[in-house]
Amino acid sequence: MTDAPRTYGGQSADARRRSRRTRLLDAATEAIADNAWRTLTVDRLCADAGLNKRYFYESFANLDEVAAAVVDDIAEDVRTATMSAAAQMATESLDRQAWAAVNALVHALAEDPRRGRILLGGVASSVALQEHRAAVMRGLTAVLVSHARSVHGVELEKDPLAEVAPAFIIGGTADAILAYLDGRAKLSLDDLVTALTTLWLITGNGAAEVARHRLGD
Repeated sequence: MTDAPRTYGGQSADARRRSRRTRLLDAATEAIADNAWRTLTVDRLCADAGLNKRYFYESFANLDEVAAAVVDDIAEDVRTATMSAAAQMATESLDRQAWAAVNALVHALAEDPRRGRILLGGVASSVALQEHRAAVMRGLTAVLVSHARSVHGVELEKDPLAEVAPAFIIGGTADAILAYLDGRAKLSLDDLVTALTTLWLITGNGAAEVARHRLGD
């Protein structure tokens, strides 16, 4: 007979470990958003998380791993929210699908401005974190481009526009969201969603039309 997992305070060892990891990620999120990451130490992070230093190494090997995990968690939340919203609108018009995806994206990054600034590059960080963030953003871009191709029904990757259109859309979207978070863009969250949706549709529809014309030729 297998013994049941031991619990302490009503929580299993795995649950307590996950809780400690979350506390470290929360403390790291705060440090990155406050531009304090470059001078942060493991001791300081653990103190901010209210944990003994030994608990740091049960989840992470070094600070770079913590920072990467912060970016990964934010990106996964964004990807899940955006794709789920788009899937729920799969039978709706392209306009509705685009609005749902942009709305989910914007809210996932704006409801906690720290997370938006971290993922979109609005705070200073280490070289390793910047490189990891850039790689994660490329991955998110690939997911959105794949969805756009299926929606438009055109093999846009065969057209030269594919080399610049994704970066144009994602880069512009990131800058617009950062402008909103920093107070440089004086508009409501709903207006931001509407404006970005319009620009996504103009760019996506235009690129798809050009690609169809070129492929037809």
